[in-house]
Amino acid sequence: MWGWRGHSCWFRIFTCHIAVTLVIPVISWPKVVSDDGSQMTEDPPPDQRRRFNSSERVALFLAADGQCTACGQPLEPGWHGDHVRPYSVGGATDVTNGQALCPTCNLSKGDRFVELRVWQEEALRRFLKNGDDFLAVATPGAGKTTFALVAAEKLMDRHEIEKVIVVVPTSHLRKQWAEAANRLNIKLDRSFSNGQTVLASDFDGVAVTYATIAAQPLLWRQMVSRKRTLVVFDEIHHAGEDANLSWGAALKQAFDGAARRILLSGTPFRSDGRPIPFVTYDEGKCVPSYNYDYGTALRDRTVVRPIAFPALDGNVRWRDAGAIISTDLADTDEKTLTNALRSALDHEGKWIGSVLRRADEELSLLRQEVPDAGGLVVAADQYKARQYAALLDSITGEKTTVAISDDPDASDHITRFDKGTSKWIVAVQMVSEGVDIKRLAVGVYASRTKTEMFFRQVVGRFVRMRSPEDETTATLFIPSIQPLLKYAQDIERTVEAVLAEQAKAARELRGEGSQTTLQLDLVQPIDSSEALHHSTVYGGQSYSEDELIRAKNVAEAVGAPPTMTPAQMASAIRMVTGGKLLTTATATIPAQPSAEPEQDLTSQKTDVRRVIRRLVAQLNRITETPHALIHHQLNQQLGGTIATATLESLNKRVDVLERQLRNARGR
Repeated sequence: MWGWRGHSCWFRIFTCHIAVTLVIPVISWPKVVSDDGSQMTEDPPPDQRRRFNSSERVALFLAADGQCTACGQPLEPGWHGDHVRPYSVGGATDVTNGQALCPTCNLSKGDRFVELRVWQEEALRRFLKNGDDFLAVATPGAGKTTFALVAAEKLMDRHEIEKVIVVVPTSHLRKQWAEAANRLNIKLDRSFSNGQTVLASDFDGVAVTYATIAAQPLLWRQMVSRKRTLVVFDEIHHAGEDANLSWGAALKQAFDGAARRILLSGTPFRSDGRPIPFVTYDEGKCVPSYNYDYGTALRDRTVVRPIAFPALDGNVRWRDAGAIISTDLADTDEKTLTNALRSALDHEGKWIGSVLRRADEELSLLRQEVPDAGGLVVAADQYKARQYAALLDSITGEKTTVAISDDPDASDHITRFDKGTSKWIVAVQMVSEGVDIKRLAVGVYASRTKTEMFFRQVVGRFVRMRSPEDETTATLFIPSIQPLLKYAQDIERTVEAVLAEQAKAARELRGEGSQTTLQLDLVQPIDSSEALHHSTVYGGQSYSEDELIRAKNVAEAVGAPPTMTPAQMASAIRMVTGGKLLTTATATIPAQPSAEPEQDLTSQKTDVRRVIRRLVAQLNRITETPHALIHHQLNQQLGGTIATATLESLNKRVDVLERQLRNARGR
């Protein structure tokens, strides 16, 4: 029923199993039944191992201290021996996957099962240990919704709560939460309005917007007073924004009497002068009860993927008090930034159109490898969203999806795009936060919002991995303005540090020498489109076009490995010259001594395959040769496929790809 169950007591179950096998003949234990409720009178034959045998059932009974693992009630004769991971989905009939349940809890469970990630298990244990308000800060895509719903399910099974209220920023998220809850057999009314006043008895709770709560907080105060209620605040930082100053007081009034509260956010936030109810602060910054950040998720390799930020410059002009003012985006300051950005985002100007064309080229290349990859444009307002969609229609030759709050069918448009294969969707804020469209891989940041919170929420739409095999690097095109460049640099520092660890381990497996030159294929320098390429954000630093050209010349002069990009060479030169860029230099960085790798063959091959995919992606960017064709040529040259190749053959593929990259750069 819950993916975490059983792990903390493996040792205890094992010792109980050993102890009781000696006394079974002389002790009469309560009768037990299998998952389906049928009574077990003797051990089943080996080919029916769906059912726990007598010794295993006794171990489960003792490990549970004679109480139902779900609700804590004493186990009566006829209790059920249950699979934590259901047998129907591959769960083993073993005490490590078993639990003792009362019939009510087991029969209400069915085959519902959620296999939690490590962070979710840890956060759930921490939440259940005490009754305090719980703020979970987890990077977009990490599974905050699943964590909160499993927590709700557990509290309901324990009879600690009777109802669940989920509070969300947008109407579409009501639908998303209700659908996710339904998979755990938690029924949330996503159409409830303040005018109804009473929730239908066949619902377990509601999904409602912050604005709805703020409109009638006393109604919700009365509702939580009638039933023990868990309140889940999704993206709670919205309650501290300037436009929502009334929300904080309303939430406090409505839910101060709730039995339990879970608060969710995608990134740590500040609320200087406007504290949000139920949040603990330290010098204005929230203090999470559990924090699972982007860097940690990237290390886990199964949650998020890297992202690159092409920063595009351009000259803009506008009229102010009769005078015509002209400047480059990269040269804007606090006085000119707002007008410059407004001019750049004008759909009648050249800048935004050229950026959309460049982004579509990037998406088209990616779709040769990932046919259903999608793109998102985050617009400044609804009018511009429609105009950008029209531009994309002419660029792509297909209809672009538009999701704006004024459209009553916007939620359905998002759902159809999510399940479809069309290229682009344009939105203002409806897709910028919380909405899970895993096929998004390329984006254009065309919003005038410049806060770090909003920027990171947009980034979160693109970094979700679709599967453990997803090697895609997402791309988000941004204007070359501050503070967006700084935000991008901060994120890239995390990407560079984490992927450096992974690539270093893979290179060590190949027996590289004791010296290296920052040869990581992590973030690709990306050429400009019709908009001017101001800089490439790599490793937390920004490099001008001139600096990248000079760094490339240095790399060629010193014979640097072909996997070293100009940005990587520029970074290395800055490190060894105190920030100066030399015209000729040997910029090598001694590698730190490392212990012999202790990986099994499967892990070694997985790491080398990861390097191969990144080399293929780099070759694709330079030559525009489709990923599939590159792999096909490698298969013809070396035999087999990347999936069936030996470790030696995989290393040969790396050598071939490096030669091809060297030749491609030399053209």
